[in-house]
Amino acid sequence: MRVLSGILAGQDFDSELMGDESLSRRPMARIIAPLELMGAKITSADGSRPPLKVIGRPLKAIDYHMPVASAQVKSALLFAGLFAEGETRVEEPVTTRDHGELALCAFGATVKQRGKEARIQGGQKLHAIEAHIPGDLSSASFFLCAAAVFPGSQLVINDLLMNPTRTRLVDLLISMGAGITVTQLEEQHGELRGTLKIEGKSLSGALVSGADTAALIDEIPVLAAIAPYTSGGIEIRDAQELRVKESDRIAALATNLRAIGAEVEERADGLKIPGGQTLRGGEVESFGDHRIAMAFAVAALRAEGETRIHQADAAIISYPEFFAVLENLVQR
Repeated sequence: MRVLSGILAGQDFDSELMGDESLSRRPMARIIAPLELMGAKITSADGSRPPLKVIGRPLKAIDYHMPVASAQVKSALLFAGLFAEGETRVEEPVTTRDHGELALCAFGATVKQRGKEARIQGGQKLHAIEAHIPGDLSSASFFLCAAAVFPGSQLVINDLLMNPTRTRLVDLLISMGAGITVTQLEEQHGELRGTLKIEGKSLSGALVSGADTAALIDEIPVLAAIAPYTSGGIEIRDAQELRVKESDRIAALATNLRAIGAEVEERADGLKIPGGQTLRGGEVESFGDHRIAMAFAVAALRAEGETRIHQADAAIISYPEFFAVLENLVQR
């Protein structure tokens, strides 16, 4: 919705964007404000939440310093910049994933990138391409973490996205002791893809903070879910962004970890989860959040006894086949 708003803002027609229950809870002020600086007119429900009404207007380029790192906001502004008069410049506080920039370039636009800034000149024309979409690393993260916490397990994932702005999870798991190799790397339209093999081993602990938190923002739920099974635990800082996702993910993670017997310290911007814990099956809530549902399916694999995940069908939002795939991979 955020990215699409950037495209629609510069059109000569009006649009209304609505989402499901979880999406309708997400604040949209961080795209409304800069798009209105470009000349767009956007109305929203209370709290700058969906539904959004985007009234298409001629746009003007802006020089925008993002207060919070967000690849979605960056992409929305670059896409809006394509329809704006002049050159739009976006600078982010820390480097985020660059799929938007790569896609624009693949479709024929020129995007100038230097450090943490990206620039695009308005009025450029795009052309059609033929593309093959690789597997999503964020979706694969649940299976990678599941394999990682079972010493001796092996998992191979073919044709997986290996964009360097997305592979911090791979680096982190390697640093924690997992055995990971990547082969058959190739590039298409600027995006790297390859075959990843992971072997489960005893995992040490980790600290996730600063730029790592921004790079791992979608993978933090599953990392928190496996943290009790590591030897040193996992501490997560600078992750206040998680409180305004499809759920308050910090609170959801803390609540569910405690429900299955884990010790966890909840903080305003993160969590501290000791390692070396033994968890027991229990009842947990997805809170209507797909990543929470999938994360606790992974946590449940090593818990003693049965775990029930309420509203587990939230996983459908991003991965309809998740539970079927997980069932096929698990050796009982």
